[in-house]
Amino acid sequence: MKSLIAITLTLIFGGAMLTMTTSSIEPSITNAKGAHHSGKGGYINTAADFTEETAILPLLMRYATEKRIDAKPEQMQPIVELTSKLLMELPSDEDRVIRLGHSSIFMQLDGKRWLIDPVFSDRASPFSFIGPKRFHPTPISLEDLPEIDGVLISHDHYDHLDKATIKHLASTSTQFIVPLGVDKHLLRWGVAANKVQSLDWWESFNLGSTKITATPTQHFSGRGIFDKNETLWASYVIESQQNKIYFSGDSGYFAGFKEIGDRFGPFTLTMVETGAYDTDWPTIHMTPEQSLQAHIDLRGETMMPIHNGTFDLAFHSWYEPLERIVKLANDADVKLATPMMGQGLTLKNSNQLSATEYWWRTETQREMALAL
Repeated sequence: MKSLIAITLTLIFGGAMLTMTTSSIEPSITNAKGAHHSGKGGYINTAADFTEETAILPLLMRYATEKRIDAKPEQMQPIVELTSKLLMELPSDEDRVIRLGHSSIFMQLDGKRWLIDPVFSDRASPFSFIGPKRFHPTPISLEDLPEIDGVLISHDHYDHLDKATIKHLASTSTQFIVPLGVDKHLLRWGVAANKVQSLDWWESFNLGSTKITATPTQHFSGRGIFDKNETLWASYVIESQQNKIYFSGDSGYFAGFKEIGDRFGPFTLTMVETGAYDTDWPTIHMTPEQSLQAHIDLRGETMMPIHNGTFDLAFHSWYEPLERIVKLANDADVKLATPMMGQGLTLKNSNQLSATEYWWRTETQREMALAL
């Protein structure tokens, strides 16, 4: 079974594992294709220290033999259940962010409703019977979602781009904003071409009064073994009338965070990948220390760690990223928001944006923490 899971994970992570209302579009800063465009029609990472030399056989051996500690929760984690009525009744003049799980986010900005990297399926996998299975139910069912105005997709990996979710949303009037090339998946799954906007890095798209700018990350793409890096990966700068928000997507630590911070910061909230890191793939995911530095580079006011708490995608304990980032943020005097899945954050509420919820701990651990 472990060997089968390892092979499945290889497929999930793609070919890199083999080496390791009104709208307008603004042009990129330069008309020439950026250095991240490869000469073969795909995309590349350009940092001098980028490496993808993970050997597949030793990695598969690790998945098959390495002893895991607390790979998944022993008990059901607390979540805040949501309803369509509740989401539709949110005050339209307040910007809200609600974490749904892993990197899936619900946002209400300028009175419009958004989803980021929505994954509602039970597994982040090409298969329904095997692959990383979610630790907790979604706070709201796909069928109970209110009408969504916009969807942002960071890249095409299975834990960020979910076919079943996209096919459900395809029948609505939702506008999809994706990195270059990811539109081919959506079109194949039934999304109308006029509802998909593809962006290169530094290009922007306006939906009503909210401006979305695709920005660089250091990662890779692919949904199988033979489509490595055929589509682009991206982070997003999200500007409402009241706030600036950053969503990292997936990324290793690189100089791009400081460039984004210099161009667009400060940010009211940064949602930064903090999880699924490992020494075998050091340049495509960040350790908690690197995640915190990325937040600082971005000139963020409050950090919300994402890409954790829902799927088992690496070798560390499922709660380790959260425990480590809490200690690091406390030591660095950085404001951290760790809401339960389904718990909403009002961006104008500074007290709420600096509150740490230890929802991942057992009841005994939470009681012990309160007693300290």
